[in-house]
Amino acid sequence: MGIDALWLSPVYESPNDDNGYDISDYQKIGAEFGTMTDMDELIAEAKKREIRIIMDLVVNHTSDEHPWFQDILQKGKASNFYDYYVWRDGTESQPPNDLQSNFGGSAWTYLPQLGQYYFHLHSKKQPDLNWENPQLRQAIWAMMNFWLEKGIGGFRLDVIDLIGKVPDEKITKNGPKLHEYLQEMQQATFGNYDVVTVGETWGATPEVAKLYSSPERHELSMVFQFEHINLDKQLGKRKWDLKPLDPQELHQVFSKWQQELAGQGWNSLFWNNHDLPRIISRWGNDQEYRVKSGKMLAIYLHFMQGTPYIYQGEEIGMINYPVSAISEVDDIESRRMYHERSQQGYSKEEMLHSINAKGRDNARHPMQWDATKKAGFTTGTPWLPVADSKEVNVEAALADHDSLFYTYQKLVRLRKERPIIIDGSYEIVETRNPVVLAYKRLLVGEELYVVVNFSAETQTYQLATDLSSGEWLISNYQQQLSQQLLPYEGFAIIKQ
Repeated sequence: MGIDALWLSPVYESPNDDNGYDISDYQKIGAEFGTMTDMDELIAEAKKREIRIIMDLVVNHTSDEHPWFQDILQKGKASNFYDYYVWRDGTESQPPNDLQSNFGGSAWTYLPQLGQYYFHLHSKKQPDLNWENPQLRQAIWAMMNFWLEKGIGGFRLDVIDLIGKVPDEKITKNGPKLHEYLQEMQQATFGNYDVVTVGETWGATPEVAKLYSSPERHELSMVFQFEHINLDKQLGKRKWDLKPLDPQELHQVFSKWQQELAGQGWNSLFWNNHDLPRIISRWGNDQEYRVKSGKMLAIYLHFMQGTPYIYQGEEIGMINYPVSAISEVDDIESRRMYHERSQQGYSKEEMLHSINAKGRDNARHPMQWDATKKAGFTTGTPWLPVADSKEVNVEAALADHDSLFYTYQKLVRLRKERPIIIDGSYEIVETRNPVVLAYKRLLVGEELYVVVNFSAETQTYQLATDLSSGEWLISNYQQQLSQQLLPYEGFAIIKQ
C-alpha cells in the first residue's frame, strides 16, 4: 500500500482487562503476541522495508497487576512505589468526591488495608499514575528510552491529556501542569531521536492542539482530536445516545481544524481506530454502496493537510459486526454501559442498538485475509469471532483492480508525489447542496479541488469554477464532469 509506519496497539504484558491498555510490564511482550526477540525482529524487518514501528504507550495509568501497584498491596504506605499512584483518605461509604470513571461508576476505589481510595479514570484495574511525583516521571523516561534505543519509530500516547489531572479540583483533562510534563518528556526521551509522536486528546480544541503540536513548543508531532467523532451523538449526552450525522456540520468541523492549525500545528487525519466503529457502517453504506462509500470517505479525508491513519481492514472495506446478545460482547466499556442502563430502564433492544452502532468490538474483530474459514487469520480460536469474509478480504481486494485497496494505494502515492497535498492552504468551496461537500487546496498557482456526495442519492450541485479541463487525480466512478453526482461519488481534480 505504500505506508511508512505501523502503529501497534499495546503489545506489552497485560491481563487484558481493557484490551492491553492496562499494562502490567512495560518492558515485556505479552505472551499471546510472542517474545521480545520477536519484537526486535519485527522492528528490524520493518526497517529493511523503510517502515517504522510506532508503539502505543499508556502512561496515564497501569494495570493493578503491575509490580509497582502489587508492591503497595503488600507493603502499604511503606512501599517505595506508594507515591507512584493517586491516593486520598476516605471512608468505605464516602469517596473523596463524585468524579466518575470513563467506563461508568466512581473514579475512586477503596482499599481497606490502607484506609484510602485510589483514583482511576478508567477501570478499577487501571489505577492512575501520580505525575506530580518526579521519581515516577524518571521511571517513565527510562522506560521510554528503553524502547527508543531499540529503534522504534515513535509513540502514540494514550489519553495523554489526562496526565495533568488534579482530582481534588475535579480537573481531569488539560490540567495546569500537562504541557510542563510533556516538554520534560520530550527533552528526556523522544526529543533526542528522529521519531514521530501523536497524543490521544479527546478534549482538544484547535487552540489546545497548537500547544501540543506547534514545533517551537517542543512537545508532540501531532494529536488525535475527536471533535468530528462526536457529531453523531446527542449534545451533552454520551456516545451511546445516537443522532444522525449532518454532513454539513462534519464539513465545518474538518474545515475549522484545517484552517486554524495551518502553519501553527499539525493534523491527524482518521476515520477509524480501535475505539471507533467501522466508518463505512457508521457514515457510509455497508450494503449496496460499501465500496463506493468507502472510496468517497477516503478521497474526502486524504487530500487534507495532516498525517493520515489507515486502521486495519479500512483499506479493504471491513464493516461493523452486529451482536444479538450482551453475552457476545467482549468490550468492557460496552458491558459497563449495558449494566448501568439496564438498571435505568433502557430496553435490551435500545442498548444493543447503541452497541452495534458505536461499540468498540466492531473494530476489533480479526483481520480478514482470505475467504477460507476464520478468514485465514487463525486455525485456532480467535479472541473475537471472524466476520463472514467471502467478499471482504485481502485476497479478493488484491485480485480486483477496482477495489477499495487500490484507491488507498493511489491516495498514499499521490501524497508523496504532490506537494500541494502536504503544503497547500485550504479553503471551503460552495456547492449549493448541503450533502455535496467540497474544498480546495492552493499552492503557488496550483489549485486542487475535492468534491464528494455524502449521500446514497444522486445529487445536483454547482461550483463557481469550471473544472472541465482539469487533470483528474482520482475518482470512484467513471471520470466525467456533470452537474450531478451519483450516490457517494467523489473525485479530486487539479484545475488547469
